[in-house]
Amino acid sequence: MSKKIFCLTLCALLLALSFPVEAQQPKKVPRIGFVTPIGDPNTPGPQAEAFRQGLRDLGYIEGKNILVEYRYTEGKGDRNPSLVAELVQLKVDVLVVPGPVAIRAAMQATKTIPIVIVTPVDPVAAGLIDSLARPGGNVTGITRLTQELSGKRLELLREI
Repeated sequence: MSKKIFCLTLCALLLALSFPVEAQQPKKVPRIGFVTPIGDPNTPGPQAEAFRQGLRDLGYIEGKNILVEYRYTEGKGDRNPSLVAELVQLKVDVLVVPGPVAIRAAMQATKTIPIVIVTPVDPVAAGLIDSLARPGGNVTGITRLTQELSGKRLELLREI
C-alpha cells in the first residue's frame, strides 16, 4: 500500500513540476505579389517562368513554403495601378514590379510593403529612386544599365 502511495505521490509531484507545453504555431508562409506585362494566367510567359525557376533554385516551393500572387497586365500598361492596388489589398509581404509605370503605381499604392523593382531603365534618371546605393523608402531592386555601361564595356574590350 505504501508503494502505491509513494508512486502516486511521485507522479503527482512530477506532473505538478512539469511545464505546460504549447503547440508550435505554424510559420507564416510569405506571400509575394508579382506583376508582369507579358503573358496571362494560362500562358505565364518568360518573366513569370524565370521568377518561378529562381524561387525553385532557392528552395522555395509554391503553395508549400511560399505563395505567389501573379498579376498580368497583358500588355496594357494602364492596368498596372489597379493590379498593384489589388495586391496591396491582399496584404502581400513584398511586391515585385517591372518597368517605370508599375513601379510608380506601387510607390503610390504603399509606403510599407517592400517593393522590388526590375527595370532596364536608369531608376535614378527616371526619378524612381534617390540613388542606386540608397534608393530610399520601401524600394530596392535591380537594373540593367546597358546604355550607360556601353562606353565602359568598349573601353575594357579595347584594353583586352
